[in-house]
Amino acid sequence: MRSTTSSQSQPILESHDIPQEAFDWYDEYAHGIIDRREFIKRLSGLAVVGLTVSSLTSVLMPNYALAEQVSFNDPKIKATYTEFDSPLGHGKGRGYLVMPKEMSKPLPVVLVVHENRGLNPYIEDVARRLAMNGFIAFAPDALYPLGGYPGNDDDGRAMQSSLDREKVEQDFIAAARFIKSYPGSSGKLGAVGFCFGGYIVNMLAAVIPDELNAGVPFYGTPAAESLRAQVKGPLLIHFAELDKRVNDTWPQYQQVLQGNQVPYEAVIYPGVNHGFHNDSTARYNEEAAESAWGKTLIFFDTHLI
Repeated sequence: MRSTTSSQSQPILESHDIPQEAFDWYDEYAHGIIDRREFIKRLSGLAVVGLTVSSLTSVLMPNYALAEQVSFNDPKIKATYTEFDSPLGHGKGRGYLVMPKEMSKPLPVVLVVHENRGLNPYIEDVARRLAMNGFIAFAPDALYPLGGYPGNDDDGRAMQSSLDREKVEQDFIAAARFIKSYPGSSGKLGAVGFCFGGYIVNMLAAVIPDELNAGVPFYGTPAAESLRAQVKGPLLIHFAELDKRVNDTWPQYQQVLQGNQVPYEAVIYPGVNHGFHNDSTARYNEEAAESAWGKTLIFFDTHLI
């Protein structure tokens, strides 16, 4: 498990050193249930020798320098930013487009959907990881209408919450169609998303079921009840055992999928928190993340190639 320190004078903390309450409060903070002041106030109640507010926040808050598994200038990939039309959304969108440098044939494409704070470096790295495995990956930035991801998650979260939700969803529908028909695409479309992005994948599975060939939501809530019956799948759904907020939505969604005989696999990873795949914070669990990512690549290989 990765360890982090907030300064030279403070002890190194690992995820098992942090009380579960701190992870739960961070989840509430990250999803707008409590504000930063309340989050820090609660952390202060845990502050004891070796467990200060600053040491806790240093490992709970993202450090994106830890999340780069594939360099942005790796010679085996080609990465750029490109715009797309979104007439039912914000008019124009922009995303991070990554593909293998050498392409001898059309390749399947995968839409990569960020959390509720814009296109941060972790999500860009996920796109690069997919390109390294033979896919064309496209990661839109929901914050493009406001100038794009601002460089920090707090501002990004506030910016995303200020946008019209329906227009944001339309932007991702437009992005999915844009990359599905992109030059070099085989016409097979997959989507993977995290948290809010997991919701977007579930939403896409419901609103463009005949266009999405494979969906992988990581700890995402389902689409609106009125849309769920439209899902055709296949889906590979990843859950964190300790993520009560999202997991509480699963039984009803599962009932719909089973009733409609939608092909799906749901995996619950034991003892891990919401965000366990994000390798920039202490919520990251290497064993669960590697297992989930390996399953994701096999799933895309099976349904897109």
